[in-house]
Amino acid sequence: MEKYSIEPYKEQSSNRSDFRKEEAYLKAKKRVEAISGFYWHLASYIIVNLFLILLIGINANNGFTNFGTYATAFFWGIGLLFHFIGVFGFNFFLGKNWEQRKIDEFMEKERQKYEKFNNYE
Repeated sequence: MEKYSIEPYKEQSSNRSDFRKEEAYLKAKKRVEAISGFYWHLASYIIVNLFLILLIGINANNGFTNFGTYATAFFWGIGLLFHFIGVFGFNFFLGKNWEQRKIDEFMEKERQKYEKFNNYE
């Protein structure tokens, strides 16, 4: 059984068009698998580290105040951050067109100031 199966399209189209649709499907499938992999990584991070923090914190002499209690979560968290960046990219929080939106926003504010100033004259 193949890993990816593409259903045939009802409309008759050229081989090139079919190839592009199949390629787009495979890229989308790969992206979904990467996102799913990240969420599984996040879930295992939360479960394992909660268990370790509770186990070490309860049984250690210093309790929950020692860095050793949180060391695994800290260093694994660094790896999880890199996994996040690898899957979602650097533009996740600001978006791809964030700079252009901010420029447009500031230009609009300046235009409003200018119009307000000219209306007083």
